[in-house]
Parts: sequence; structure tokens; C-alpha cells
Amino acid sequence: MINVAIDGPAGAGKSSISKAVAVKKGYIYVDTGALYRAVAFYALNKGVSPDNTSGIIKLLSELDIKLEHRDGQQRVIANGIDVSDKIRTPEVSMGASGVSAIPEVRTFLFDLQKKIALENNIIMDGRDIGTVVLPNAQLKIFLTADAEERARRRFAELKGTEGVTFENILEDIIKRDENDMNRAVSPLRQAEDAVLVDTTDMTIEQVILHIEKLINETENKER
Repeated sequence: MINVAIDGPAGAGKSSISKAVAVKKGYIYVDTGALYRAVAFYALNKGVSPDNTSGIIKLLSELDIKLEHRDGQQRVIANGIDVSDKIRTPEVSMGASGVSAIPEVRTFLFDLQKKIALENNIIMDGRDIGTVVLPNAQLKIFLTADAEERARRRFAELKGTEGVTFENILEDIIKRDENDMNRAVSPLRQAEDAVLVDTTDMTIEQVILHIEKLINETENKER
């Protein structure tokens, strides 16, 4: 099995690029950020702040999260309900950053991620995939872009959403970068053996082709 670990900060394009490459290569795509978003979404709906560590831990015993692949797309199922389209708001994004710093949450989701990786050729993206979740991945990539460019991309995705401004998104991204890089558990960092891919001045098509080439080279080495 070939495991590809793609790490990087919020808004770097990890999800959209990983999805596209997975389709082209026939790999399973695993969006780990969606798992943490699902926990945050559930907590917010229950009136529990993502900063309330003990409250979040208590919720885990009643939460069942699964990943399903339908028509080539990953869907996130929380307690039998498809929440894939409900976990992409700025509020849930910030909440995901909070809950992902809780060791019990990471343990809760860790086994699910490892099981999928053992059974499939996968592309898994997140914050600590190459450093913690899949330290033996055959290919590790650290995907990044400057904060302003990441904010522009996120704003384009959410354009038309009430109350969303570029300034707010940029502020959220900078704050999330700080949270992710400085958290005590599994902070965001580039693995020593990861390939750095800065997408600031690249089109999405260029990035997809570049990563596809890296995977092809990895497959050739593994043969």
C-alpha cells in the first residue's frame, strides 16, 4: 500500500488538491480535518465550547463518526447524519482548531485514520499526518502558501455567505496558524523528510500535476 501524507496550514488547499489527485490516481482520500470539524460541529450544536476540554471529552462517548465514500466523494457521518456540508463554516473551522488540541480527541480519531491507511492506497491530509499519524508514509508533503493567499482562496469558497469578509477570514487564518503551531499536542510542523510545496504562485492545476508526479516517482521506487 502507498500512503501519502499531506500536511500544512489552514487554507493551503490540502483538501481540494488531495481530492483531485486521489481521483486521478484511484486512491482513497482521507480528510482528517473533516473529522475534527465533525467533533467541533457536534459540540457547538450541543452548546459546548471547543475550549471546554472536559465538556468535549464527555461528548466523545456519545459520538460515532464514520467516513463513507459515495460516487468518489468522502462524506462525513456523525451519529448516522451526513454533516459534510455543515462543517465548513468559519465558526466550525476555529472550533476544529480548539478540539484538535485535546489529546483525548486525537486518540479518539487516531484508530480510524490508521485503519483506513493500512487497508488502502490513500492520500491523507491534516496537520500532523507525516509527523504523528503516518510517520512511515512512503511520501510526505508539506503544502503551504502565504496567509493572504490562503485567505483569498477561502474567501472565494465562501463568497456570498452572510457575514463573511476577507478581513475576518485572514484574521481567523492567522489565529489558527498560531494555535496549530503552538499547541502542546502534535503541533503543526514540517516532517524532516517531507517535500515542501509552496503553492502561493501556483495554479491548482500546477499543484495537482506536481503532486501526481511525486506520487508516480514514489510508486516507481516501491516496485
